[in-house]
Amino acid sequence: MLRYTLMRLGIFVGCFVVVWALVYSGVAPRGLGASNGMWMIMLALVVSAPISFVALRKERDRASERIAPRLDRSIDRVKSNLAANRSQEDEADDVARTPAPAGAPAKDTAEDTAEDTDAGNAKPAESGPDSENAKASEGVKAS
Repeated sequence: MLRYTLMRLGIFVGCFVVVWALVYSGVAPRGLGASNGMWMIMLALVVSAPISFVALRKERDRASERIAPRLDRSIDRVKSNLAANRSQEDEADDVARTPAPAGAPAKDTAEDTAEDTDAGNAKPAESGPDSENAKASEGVKAS
């Protein structure tokens, strides 16, 4: 892999030298103002990419043959970790959804309602003529 990287860098440097010579000889256009250096780098990248793609095909294939087994092992490890996590989540979900046994005490819903009322999540049920006046006055306040 290091060999491929160094070869790729060498091709880029060669292209940069050629682009630099062309720009300063006036054959290739200059960049605007201070952007001349960036222009030459971008132009060298555009020229070196297809050259590297064609010229370094064999070296790229050799590097990928060395990397592929390690990549396969890490992919397998990640997949097994995901499967283990998924099964743990499924087990926890199954336990949470399992109904309580018939002999177990039921949860007191009155306590839940009181907690919701204290937290402001639910309003207590009101009835009678006073509650209608209160609802009407709330409507006036909301307007």
